Amino acid sequence: MYKIAVIGDYDSIYGFATLGLSICPVKTTEEAKDKLRQLAGGKYGIIYITEAVAAEIKDEIAEYQEQTTPAIIQIPGVSGNTGAGVEGVKKTVEQAVGSDILFSEE
Repeated sequence: MYKIAVIGDYDSIYGFATLGLSICPVKTTEEAKDKLRQLAGGKYGIIYITEAVAAEIKDEIAEYQEQTTPAIIQIPGVSGNTGAGVEGVKKTVEQAVGSDILFSEE
């Protein structure tokens, strides 16, 4: 069975521990890269990562985009929502479905 982890600054992710998720607070870009590699190589099927940290390690995240697992999903942190997480999910759904699911002809 796969596990779920959350990577980001401590203030943004500590609440996820109450849900039983593995929290991985990071302070530097190198720490974030190392933690992502470690989790992706383990038994983690879903890795949530704050948008701020994801922006710093885009190249590392891209290495896992074509793989089934782990699913790497961006979430807003305490610093606010940049929209990158929603855009990433939208792009993934577009690839899977073949069209823009939010497009409206009004």
